[in-house]
Amino acid sequence: MDNSSNEHHQRQEYCTTRLKYRQGRELKAVKVYTVASESRHLLIFGVPKINLQSNLKSKLQSFGKLESCVCVTPEMAPKMELEAFTDVFAVKFDRLEVARRAKRMMDARSFYGGTLHVSYAPERESLEELREKLLQRRAEVTRRIRINQKDEEPPPAKKG
Repeated sequence: MDNSSNEHHQRQEYCTTRLKYRQGRELKAVKVYTVASESRHLLIFGVPKINLQSNLKSKLQSFGKLESCVCVTPEMAPKMELEAFTDVFAVKFDRLEVARRAKRMMDARSFYGGTLHVSYAPERESLEELREKLLQRRAEVTRRIRINQKDEEPPPAKKG
């Protein structure tokens, strides 16, 4: 792969042009995710290189069931510029919701002196995982439409 395929893993600058009432307590990097770009696979950048895999694993397991946690620094180093003295970990959760929560809670947080950067890694998914994810999303949308249609139905008229 070339560097252009890894651009979505680069940390973005925080948005400073949002209106005051939309800003929130913390600055955020504004980014839109599609169904295909979200993933149960995450890449965690910025983990200090002091043998913290078991600590990271236990932290991630607090969010939900973790399927794997592997150091991929040697694989990522030729593809993109990495912070010195840090490792990159590829993590896979059993459910997308768990991965979303872990990403939201750990991104830009301090971990043993390093600041973590967490990004989705859809390029690590198999075709079967992608198919499963899209079918799950279709089922969620269908369920929401059914619920919304049920809410819009007028109450039955009283006979009198």
